[in-house]
Amino acid sequence: MTRILLSSVAAAAVLASAHGAAAQTEIQLWHAMGGNLGEAVNALMEGFNKSQTEYKVVPVYKGSYTETLTAAIAAFRAKQAPHIVQVFEVGTANMMAAKGAVYPVYQLMADAKEPFDPKAFIGPVTGYYSTTDGKLLSMPFNSSTPVLYRNKELMQKAGLDPNKPPTTWPELGEMAKKAVAAGAKCGFTPQWQTWTMIENFGAWHNLPYATKQNGFGGMDIELKFNDPARVKHIQTLADWSKDKTFVYGGREGRSTALFNAGDCAFHIASSASASAIEKALTPEKVGISMMPYWPDVIAKPQNSIIGGATLWVLQGKPAAEYKGVAKLMTYLSNGEVQAKWHQETGYVPVTLSAAEITEKAGFYKTNPGRDIAVKELTLNPPTANSRGLRIGNFVQIRDIVDGELENVWSGKKDAKTALDDAVKAGNEQLKRFEAANK
Repeated sequence: MTRILLSSVAAAAVLASAHGAAAQTEIQLWHAMGGNLGEAVNALMEGFNKSQTEYKVVPVYKGSYTETLTAAIAAFRAKQAPHIVQVFEVGTANMMAAKGAVYPVYQLMADAKEPFDPKAFIGPVTGYYSTTDGKLLSMPFNSSTPVLYRNKELMQKAGLDPNKPPTTWPELGEMAKKAVAAGAKCGFTPQWQTWTMIENFGAWHNLPYATKQNGFGGMDIELKFNDPARVKHIQTLADWSKDKTFVYGGREGRSTALFNAGDCAFHIASSASASAIEKALTPEKVGISMMPYWPDVIAKPQNSIIGGATLWVLQGKPAAEYKGVAKLMTYLSNGEVQAKWHQETGYVPVTLSAAEITEKAGFYKTNPGRDIAVKELTLNPPTANSRGLRIGNFVQIRDIVDGELENVWSGKKDAKTALDDAVKAGNEQLKRFEAANK
């Protein structure tokens, strides 16, 4: 009798366990982060999975940002889309134009009755991903901004004070020339040249990238980045390339390999590159400071704009599953969770509480320069020129700009001709986007 009773209890326990496992709702998250960052994403989602028993997030790596976005669009059309997809900032306008595909985060949180305060996030981050009346469309996740890295060892060899970074472009040019004269293979190289030398250059100097508040005011816009200040800047870099004061290291993040190898004295790159750079050169050799500015263009810098990506929720799933998606968004917004993500990856702490937690923990004292990104983003209240960019077919436009900048670096075109041509070709892309989304 006792044996039968024990068997029944054991069977009931197994059934209860099986029932519990079956009841767990699965949430698909497609992302574009491989390597160490991919491992960080997996750990982050595992943290959420362990925090409750009702939902299980399954993160799936889908390749580059472009590949991930393309895969999500194809899956949505086939009615096999994930609940959430990570989309880089240049895909924002395209996601907004995808009628019926997106479940706006502000609406998701209200429908799920999850407590949500968009003011808890850093203004420049939410501003980029919100409607003109302040409604948040996607959840801030991995945000970054360009900062200036310096190789202290190369500066010292050139007779420069390694603890005094350049604050203006003329200063950077002078220091970079001295570093090359002292034996450095390269004075300065930028990462993601379209993002750093054209887009952020405009925000930093309070110059428009396009009409109608850089696209925030509507789709019928024209590009404006062929202004005299940018023409002068790009031509200056081309002139510097003659003696290796400036060296072009390739598109996207390829140039960081030059800096990590100890070849270049200065490098403008994403704040999210900090961990990898310090690992390559050792933290003692690396300095981080704000981007330089041209004093004849602006008396003081305005503010930088973000890169990185957000999490977009897609339509088409059962209502009950979206409650789990909303709970994940709440978890990712938690100050402690965000602070850990920021400290481990180098991405900007997207909430104010995460920044405060990190500072109180003494992280910035033991890791000097890691707070520069937030200081740049919040340097001044954003203007129509420095809030961000809401540009359709932005991926294609960036490819055009990359190609024209390469024409300058190779000597095929001068800066004015190249930027004029980039604006002309880019405006054609904007017309196509507007026509397709009327």
